[in-house]
Amino acid sequence: HLPTALHSVVRLPGIAVMRAPPPAPRPGPAIQSIRCYSHGSHETDEEFDALWVTYFNKPDIDAWELLKGMNTLVGYDLVPEPKIIDALQACRRLNDFASAVRILEVVKDKTGPHKEIYPYVIQELRPILNELGISTPEELGIDKV
Repeated sequence: HLPTALHSVVRLPGIAVMRAPPPAPRPGPAIQSIRCYSHGSHETDEEFDALWVTYFNKPDIDAWELLKGMNTLVGYDLVPEPKIIDALQACRRLNDFASAVRILEVVKDKTGPHKEIYPYVIQELRPILNELGISTPEELGIDKV
């Protein structure tokens, strides 16, 4: 006779092998055929821009809301349009020069390897920067640190 452990591996004619029944399938979570993050309507680029322009132009925006908005905006996989970066106006209303410069630093970082985008953004913002007295990180010399 073969040891009992080998009965389940080797099948010999005339020897009955007792096997345990296969385990019953466990009920699992229902499979969803939709992505959880893709529900609802999709906004156009113009609607997206208008949402953020309106947010940053709120007359009663405070420093926390400004930073929360900028952090949320930075989390998107995009370089904000110059009209959104008009949030610099909110920085000036709050007398927050450091946040204004930080916004410009973040925009430069978001452009990644596309070196032509940041100069375009600065060119578009130049009138606002001059009007508000906001220097770019390059003008302050902190881009080399």
